Amino acid sequence: MAQATATPSPWRGTANLQFAASSQGLTSFQGGSTAPLKLMRAFAGADGRCELPLLHTAGGLVGGDQLKIELGLGANSRALITSVAAQKVYGIKGQWAHIDIETQLGPGADLEWLPQETLVFEGGLLQQQQRLELAENASWLGIDVVRFGRTARGETLGNGCWRSSLEIQRKSASGRRWELVDRLQINRDCLDSAHGLKGQPVLASLVWAAPSPLDSNKLQALINQGRQDSLELEGEMALGSLQQGLIARYRGPSSQAARHWFYRLWARIRQLRGLSAPLAPRVWPLQEYSHAPALN
Repeated sequence: MAQATATPSPWRGTANLQFAASSQGLTSFQGGSTAPLKLMRAFAGADGRCELPLLHTAGGLVGGDQLKIELGLGANSRALITSVAAQKVYGIKGQWAHIDIETQLGPGADLEWLPQETLVFEGGLLQQQQRLELAENASWLGIDVVRFGRTARGETLGNGCWRSSLEIQRKSASGRRWELVDRLQINRDCLDSAHGLKGQPVLASLVWAAPSPLDSNKLQALINQGRQDSLELEGEMALGSLQQGLIARYRGPSSQAARHWFYRLWARIRQLRGLSAPLAPRVWPLQEYSHAPALN
């Protein structure tokens, strides 16, 4: 008699990383990870920023899997965290996968959170939560690009669902204030709704929590330039201001178009802040980011 195949136990992967700036302006990190998360080799950026890729060695998430990432950036430290490959979410009926990210940024800290895209397979269930606590003059730039279904195969999200929660709080001498509370849910009904994705398979967001309030003229110029950057790209794009920063959304057929637009916005934000022009992380697809876009 054939023996029943045992159901593998869910993964409980963790990463705990603490970044600190040296007196020479170089940022390094301490910490570690547990399977299936793995830390790859870190690189020093042109501005002393620590660029660190994360690898998910399991090849994807299934229902019951949990990833927890804790990040702490000390005063004046700078980091760029990305992923080695797209995150795949496979469907197991009735079971959710979870990604939880807790981030604390000290005074003058600067984090760019730039993972590659998430691909939610038909029937996949993913809930991701990202909570950030920023010092008064800290900066956080984050992106999230999600494709629903393997569209090249004619696949859609089916009975799957994707939930996202992004919460940003900023500390000050007078207490705390909310910078942004952004909660999204996409299921089959939302994919087809005119108030959802209108049948498009890709949803993407970029959020910048700026280190200080922006001059209204400079902010409007940045928004106008960002809208101009989107004109020849496929899909629908919207860009607007936050109380202290900006938010961009993409809805369309092409995750590549979303990444191209976000790369241009990233470059413009770096330029506005007087920082070095960005270079694509080494683990990103080189054919898409051979050089930084020319900025007017």
